[in-house]
Parts: sequence; C-alpha cells; structure tokens
Amino acid sequence: MDLITKLRYQGYTSTPSLWKGNTASQFKQIELSCNSEIIDDSIVFKNKRLGKLVEEFVFHQLKQHQSITWICDNLQIQNGKQTIGEIDALYYSEEKPVHLEIVYKFYLYDTIEHYNEPLAYWIGPNRKDNLLYKLDKLHNKQFPLLHNDLTKTYLESYNLDVKTIKQELCFKAQLFLPYQESTIDISPLNRDCISGFYISYSKLQALKTFKFYIPNKLDWLVIPNLNVDWINYSSALEIIEIDINNKRSPLVWIKQNDEELSKCFITYW
Repeated sequence: MDLITKLRYQGYTSTPSLWKGNTASQFKQIELSCNSEIIDDSIVFKNKRLGKLVEEFVFHQLKQHQSITWICDNLQIQNGKQTIGEIDALYYSEEKPVHLEIVYKFYLYDTIEHYNEPLAYWIGPNRKDNLLYKLDKLHNKQFPLLHNDLTKTYLESYNLDVKTIKQELCFKAQLFLPYQESTIDISPLNRDCISGFYISYSKLQALKTFKFYIPNKLDWLVIPNLNVDWINYSSALEIIEIDINNKRSPLVWIKQNDEELSKCFITYW
C-alpha cells in the first residue's frame, strides 16, 4: 500500500465518533480503535470517492476482529430495475447479526442562519446539507430499509431473520468552527471532533502571512503534516479563487511555522 493511502487510513481511524451514547440517535455507535493498525502492504483500497473509501476502511477494520464474521456489504435492494436503497454492511458480531450504516462528514457551524434545533447549525461546507437532515435520512429511510418487504428476500438468501438483526451506526465527522470563535458550545456532539476552523473568502487576508497547502478531496482525511509542497498566500489565492467562483468551499492546510499546522475551510459564503 502506498504512503498516501496509509495517511488517509490514519486520518480516518483518528476521527472520533460524532457523539457518545444516545445523545443524537437511538442507534448505538460501534466502537472502533482510533489507532491505525499496521496494514498489510498487499491490501488495495479501490474507491476514489471519499464516502465510499471510508466505507472500505470501516469494512477492513471490522474484518480484523476475530469476533466478526462477514456476510455482505453495499447490498443494493431493488424493485425490478429500480434501486430503492442500499444496506452498507451485514455481519455477525459474536454470532449475532448486525446491520451497520456508515457516515463520514465534514460540518461547519453556521453563523448566517438561525435554527430551532441545535444540530441543524452543522452544515456542509457548500451549504447543501446539514447534520439534522442526515440524521432524519438515517432514521426514516436508511435504517427502515432493513424492514422493507423487498429486503426480506435478500435476507432469506443469507438465512437471516430481520427480527434478530441489531442495527448500529458508525458516524464519524470533522467539525470546523468559525475563525477565532473556538469557545462555541457544540453539545451534544463530541468536542474531540473539532478539526479546525473556517473563514470566509472575503476575510482571507487575515491569513496572508501563512503558508498554504491545498489537498484534493480524498486527502481531506489526512492529518496535516510538513511533507507537502507549501505555497505562499498569493499563489494559494489563485487556486482558491477558482473554487470560490464555482461556489465551492475548499479545505486547506495552513502554517505560520513548522510547529503549528491547521485545517481550514475557505467558504464562498
């Protein structure tokens, strides 16, 4: 396995669960090690989309446990030629069947809109989704798919009885607070998920003395390190402007010296 894949895997494993206990969902979060175990160099992760790559990482990590017996993953439930949904993973844990749904998100704390529900303040960097919407989809679409009549045939092919299947969740996230507003109360979420800050492009001059690195999207997983090609503010600005003009908010790494590295979203809004 190449170094960059190992760094992505390390970034994934070091990302904590977005909450503890049942504060945000009635579905229990599975417990996975935050340490990146040594991976056999022959292992290849194929996916080039971040969400699907994280699924592969979760599957790999689970399969290392002796108590886990794998059944299937990415099981598409179809009605004729139409796919009505997908079950992320089915496996036995200590001989008990589990249906697992997997989520990995990057959320920013919104200061533009006002919401009635605290979890709605956590939005995607491009303002196209929020945590409350994702939880609603999980609770009302993805988990109920297991109990859909169309799913029964698929379960029977694996000798599974829906009544015996436990439903669990792996929901990891990196959270970003507004620039210089690090004291915001993020309960009931896990404060360990705070991974950096965000700043509007219109205020980016505040970072003009910093060096920048602009990772591609798969490398949003990676923990910032010095072993990349850092560029100055003006060079970064030219690249960042392209995303901003297309209403995309890029993630960058910044450093003022070799001891302090940070992750930062530059928002178009």
